[in-house]
Amino acid sequence: MKKMFLSLGITGVIIIGTFLLVRTPQKTTLTTTSSTNISIDQGKQIIAIMVKGGYTPRETVATANKPTTLRLTTNGTFDCSSAVRIPQLSYQANLGANGTTEVQIPPQQPGTELRGVCAMGMYHFTLSFK
Repeated sequence: MKKMFLSLGITGVIIIGTFLLVRTPQKTTLTTTSSTNISIDQGKQIIAIMVKGGYTPRETVATANKPTTLRLTTNGTFDCSSAVRIPQLSYQANLGANGTTEVQIPPQQPGTELRGVCAMGMYHFTLSFK
C-alpha cells in the first residue's frame, strides 16, 4: 500500500512538473536591428534608443560622415541599463529614471562601430556607420 501511494505521488510530481515546464514561456535573447530609429533634423541625424531592461534597438546602422545625436530615453528605468558607457567616445552617464539624454557624436568614418554598454556589462547596443 505504501509503495502504491509513493508511486502515485512520484508520478503526480512528474506530470505536474512536465506540465509547468511546457507551459512556462522560455526567455529568449532578441536582437533587434533597425534603421527606423533614425531621423534627420537640420542636417543632423538623430538616433533614438529606448533604455529599459536593455537597449532597443540593439543594433543601428547610421550614415557615416554626418554629425549625430544619440537620444537615450528612459521610462521608469531602474536597472543597470540606466548607467551607460560608450568607451570609444569616453562617455559615461547615469541616466535618470525618466527622461531623455542626448549624446553628441562627431562624424564617424564608414566602418566605425560604437558600442554602448551598461554598468554591469549585461546589456549593450551597437551603432554601425556605413
